[in-house]
Amino acid sequence: MSNVYIIRNHDGHYWGRGKRWADGRDVSKVMHFPHHDEVANTVFELSSKDTALRCETVALELSEGKLPPLDVSMVPLPDDAIDQLPLENSEQAPITEEQAATDEQTAATVEN
Repeated sequence: MSNVYIIRNHDGHYWGRGKRWADGRDVSKVMHFPHHDEVANTVFELSSKDTALRCETVALELSEGKLPPLDVSMVPLPDDAIDQLPLENSEQAPITEEQAATDEQTAATVEN
């Protein structure tokens, strides 16, 4: 059995292979590093891009070449929260009264 290192942030998410945070449900998406200096460099790079980031490195033993089951974070992933926000010009976005009035004026101008 060999030791590897993973990165877990303050929300309980793990740094993933796709350079995105993963919640731990699918361990195949979690990036693992064979050497501590590699994980330390990655933490440095991540924290230089996000100064509010608080994370830790966790040493784990691989079993049969795979990561063991991880604790799953109940905090939504940052990408999930962004995906849930309606886009400004999409049909999902709520229309304000000002936008509705502008749309009506534009429609009336086009008809004339």
